[in-house]
Amino acid sequence: MDGVIVVDKPEGLTSHDVVSRIRRLAGTRRVGHLGTLDPMATGVLPLVVGRATRLAQFYQKSEKIYEAVILFGFSTDSYDRDGTATSEPVEVSVTAAQLLPLMERFRGRIQQTPPPISAKKIAGVPAYKLARRQQPVELEPVEVEIYSFELLGCEGPDARVRVHCSAGTYLRTIAHDLGRMLGSGAHLSGLRRTASGAFDLKMARTLEELQAMASEGRLADAVVGAAELLPEFPSETVDAATAAFIRQGRDFRVSPFRSRGGARYVKAITRDGELIAIGEAKLPNVYHPILVL
Repeated sequence: MDGVIVVDKPEGLTSHDVVSRIRRLAGTRRVGHLGTLDPMATGVLPLVVGRATRLAQFYQKSEKIYEAVILFGFSTDSYDRDGTATSEPVEVSVTAAQLLPLMERFRGRIQQTPPPISAKKIAGVPAYKLARRQQPVELEPVEVEIYSFELLGCEGPDARVRVHCSAGTYLRTIAHDLGRMLGSGAHLSGLRRTASGAFDLKMARTLEELQAMASEGRLADAVVGAAELLPEFPSETVDAATAAFIRQGRDFRVSPFRSRGGARYVKAITRDGELIAIGEAKLPNVYHPILVL
C-alpha cells in the first residue's frame, strides 16, 4: 500500500497516536502524517503510507480549512480549553457587530506569534517543554496568510468561525488575539479541520471504519494511490526502458506535444499506473528525477 489514508481524527488522540494505530492496521512502520492536529481537534488527518512517505516534502505548504468555536470570557496559557486560565472569567455575550471589524484585521498576510505551548523550537528545544518547566518562552512572529475568515454564528460567549489559511497558522493564536482585542480574553474551545490541501472530509474515514476494513482485508480500498497524489503536477507515462533509466537517477524526456505550461515538476508513471518518480525541469522537455520511489 503506497499512498495516503485520510483519517477523520477523533478528539482526545494525538496525531502520533493515530499514526501508531494505522501502522498496526497496515502492518508497516512506514506511516507518517501531513501536518499534526492537537489532541482536542478533530477532522482531516492525511497519513502517507509505504513508499509514499517520501512525498511528504511536497505537502509542507498545503493550505488548511478549519471550523472552530472560540469561547470569550477568559484566556488560557495554551490558548485552548486544555490549558490553565490566565485571566479572571468575565461574563460576555459576543455579537457579529463586535467581531466582524476585529476579524477584518486577520485577513491577508499577517504576522502571528505561535502559542507558548507549541512545538515551535527555541534554541532547539520545543516551546512547550520550556513552558512546562516554567521557563520564559519568547517566540518570534512568523508570516501566515488568512485567505478567508468567516463568522458562522454567535451564541452567548461562543463564536463559530470558518478559516481558510496557509500552513503553519495557529487557530489558537487567532482566538487568543481576538479575546485580547475585545478585552474579555478568549480561547479555542473546539476545532475541526475540514480540509488539508487536496484532502477533505468526504475522503476521510474514522478509525472504526478503518479497523473494520482491515479486519475484512480491504484496507487498501481506503488508500489514495501514489499516482493520484499531487494532482497539480502533470503526469508523464514512461515505458519500461525509460523507467529503468529513471530508477538509475538519469534524466528523462517528456512529450513536447503535451501542454505543461512550463511545469517545474512532473510525475513519472509507468504504463501499469505506478508512480516511480518526481522529476524537476532541467531543460525544455527534459526532467531530472529528484525523488525516486
